[in-house]
Amino acid sequence: MALHRPIEILLVEDNPGDARLTREALDEGRLLNNLHHVRDGVEALAFLKREAGHKEAPTPDLMLLDLNLPRKDGREVLAEIKQDPRFKKIPVVVLTSSEAEQDILRSYELHANCYITKPVEFEKFLGIVRLIEDFWLQVVTLPGRDGPAVA
Repeated sequence: MALHRPIEILLVEDNPGDARLTREALDEGRLLNNLHHVRDGVEALAFLKREAGHKEAPTPDLMLLDLNLPRKDGREVLAEIKQDPRFKKIPVVVLTSSEAEQDILRSYELHANCYITKPVEFEKFLGIVRLIEDFWLQVVTLPGRDGPAVA
């Protein structure tokens, strides 16, 4: 199989521990990926728009978005990117600790592609990230990609 370019993933997560676990799980995966991590919604939008220190930022193939973020929360980020023709095709996986029905409903109303509640147990969290990788990066065909980036 031909080697394709790495999958570009934007992780929007303010919890350093969750960001580290996500990176570790993706590093252990089977796909080549570049994980870009930002800590709040303002920085996420700057990354997408290539502003404020993100001039060379790639357009992500997939976004992992926490809801409860400082400065601009994930709901606001989701609303903005899904209304912007430049970014609305980017698949967004909401990966959050919230189990609130209103957060789930609102995320789908704002056109999230998937809503996953983060488990608190370490091994389960790693398992969830691996499942995200398996499904979104190996099963699903993403816009603008001709296949997965297999190592």
